[in-house]
Amino acid sequence: MQTAQRNSLRLLQWMMAASLALPLALFVFASAVTWVSANEAADREIEQTLDVAHEHALKVFETIDRSLSETAEIIRGMSDADIVAHEQSLHQRLSQLADALPQLKSVWVFDARGHALVNSLVTAPPDIDFSDRDYFRMHADGDAASYIGEVLTPRPPYQGSRFFGVSRGRNNADGSFAGVIQASILPEYFENFYARVGREPGSFLALIRTDGTVLAHFPVVHRDFRFEPNGPLGQHIVAHPLSGTMTIKSPADGIERRLRYQRLAEYPVYVSAGLATSAIRARWIATMAPHLIFGIPATALLFALFGLALRRTRRLYEEANRRIEAEVALRHSQRLEALGQLTGGVAHDFNNLLTVIRGSVDMLRRPDLPDPRRQHYIDAISNTVNRAARLTSQLLAFARRQALEPETFDVGQSVRTLSEMIATLIGPRIEITTQVPDGPNLVNADPGQFETAMINIAVNARDAMSGAGRLTITVRRVDKLPSATTDPSPHGHVAISVADTGIGIPHDQLERIFEPFFTTKEVGQGTGLGLSQVFGFAKQSGGEVDVVSEVGKGSTFTLYLPRASGGDPPPTRLVHDTQSVGQTGASVLVVEDNPEVGKFAADALTQLGCSAVLVDNAIHALEELAAGASRFDMVFTDVVMPGMSGIELAKEIRRQGLDLPIVLASGYSQVLAQQGSSGFELLQKPYSIEQLARMLHKIGRTLTVRRDQAPVSP
Repeated sequence: MQTAQRNSLRLLQWMMAASLALPLALFVFASAVTWVSANEAADREIEQTLDVAHEHALKVFETIDRSLSETAEIIRGMSDADIVAHEQSLHQRLSQLADALPQLKSVWVFDARGHALVNSLVTAPPDIDFSDRDYFRMHADGDAASYIGEVLTPRPPYQGSRFFGVSRGRNNADGSFAGVIQASILPEYFENFYARVGREPGSFLALIRTDGTVLAHFPVVHRDFRFEPNGPLGQHIVAHPLSGTMTIKSPADGIERRLRYQRLAEYPVYVSAGLATSAIRARWIATMAPHLIFGIPATALLFALFGLALRRTRRLYEEANRRIEAEVALRHSQRLEALGQLTGGVAHDFNNLLTVIRGSVDMLRRPDLPDPRRQHYIDAISNTVNRAARLTSQLLAFARRQALEPETFDVGQSVRTLSEMIATLIGPRIEITTQVPDGPNLVNADPGQFETAMINIAVNARDAMSGAGRLTITVRRVDKLPSATTDPSPHGHVAISVADTGIGIPHDQLERIFEPFFTTKEVGQGTGLGLSQVFGFAKQSGGEVDVVSEVGKGSTFTLYLPRASGGDPPPTRLVHDTQSVGQTGASVLVVEDNPEVGKFAADALTQLGCSAVLVDNAIHALEELAAGASRFDMVFTDVVMPGMSGIELAKEIRRQGLDLPIVLASGYSQVLAQQGSSGFELLQKPYSIEQLARMLHKIGRTLTVRRDQAPVSP
């Protein structure tokens, strides 16, 4: 007892130390990870903002270049005297040019002395010498290339916003200097745009010349400043002239920022975007604050509890036995209460089952319903369901939203088998000829949908021949499709042609024959869905359908399906009688939001020897599995349900590490049509008890393996 107490005290001391050290270590680690994440997120945000600003600036300067070129074209071949003589008309054209661009304040044409010949602001410009302006000096000194000047204040009598010039030189015919064409650009245009882009706290955007002169700045600074060429930014630009990222303190406001710059192609200008490091820290602190708010009190409380436990250990040992006895008594009481609740629930559900069974037996004992009439009604319901399912399948096929089950099969062998069925279907007055080459012709498609497509084409041909004529079915290999609307298969295609000797199709109807519900037959003779099923099946299978027809000479429908690789056809699948799964005693969790369908599925599974638990949504299914996944051998779920879908439920079950077999049931799902069943078994709606039994038999081996591997209870 004493040894156990000493060990307990030592353990409590270590736990007290760990209660401080472990949260502190976790907090430091989380802080470091969050800090790196916050900086990476800030860099991504800066880069995205810079991309927007760079694209904007590039378009602006390209537009200004075009404006200067247009101005040069307007005055091309004109002497200074000609420009002055036509100053009124030139002023109007330049005004129109400036008014069309919000970033453009004015356009000027200067002579070789620096005097304005014409501008877009006023007519008869005053005699003012502008030769001291940088945008003029650069060209007067011999540089005729485009030049981006510094930010300047308008010279009286001109007023208005500050500007910087974009200019290019004018030359005479002999190459001598003739003057300057200049466009005045508004920095506030860029600053207003940057204000819209940089809405996040601490945002920074700037337009900077290569010599460090700032042309536009956000947040707006009401004084001139520049980044010195020998400063941090200038040195970084020398090392990385195209683009770069750095942390720098701005000379304009002294704020430290995380900054990224990028040069405009063909222009001596950099676009820069950034975030204040204080804003990045604020984001990091905002992320870590909840951890501090909850972590510090929790750590302090945990430490205090350990301290209290350390002082009261001996008394707790004495109370432990009494607590254990009380807990044993409480658990016994809880077990009795739970047993009572379980008994009541079972009795309630069992009484409901007895009520349904008793009512069904009473109905079946009624003597006034003859067996032929009973069977007649059963057959009528079955036929109606089959017709509705076929109609739904045709509509889904045209929309290319059906969940196909493609497999490799020999289309030539399938045509030989189908020809006998088609002969019976279209009548003895139509001669059928098949031309199938020797050897396998393997395709990768849904064989059931292929058979339906061939029957639809044959029935359409029978109606076109009024029940008498010749039908020729030809199978051949082709390397190309008749049109480029479908990507060709790397292994080529197999073409199945069905030619008839019917009345043919008018040219104006050829483009509409595959439309759903379009038919030229009389009312009651067809739904107009047969050929639309053929079209949808071909497209969704990666193939094509083509028709050639001439009025009075018949039609030829050709179905192109992708050829499968390999030489030997797969073994023919034989349908055997379904083996009973009643001996498995499988427990199935049924998830179905439709009460009637869910009851049918549960009843069918019960009849097949399984036990079923029915829930109406995925959330309840996960709750059932959380309460005890070992109770179930399989999950049978609908695909389309409110909230979490059946596929999402299946993936969540796999994510939780449960190896339960999962069967999906659906009549239509866009996810299934586009992405398939994600590797899970799929049972198409509407399904019969026989189809459900085949599915249970298919996964029966999995259920047997799971039982064999289950531990034996002692």
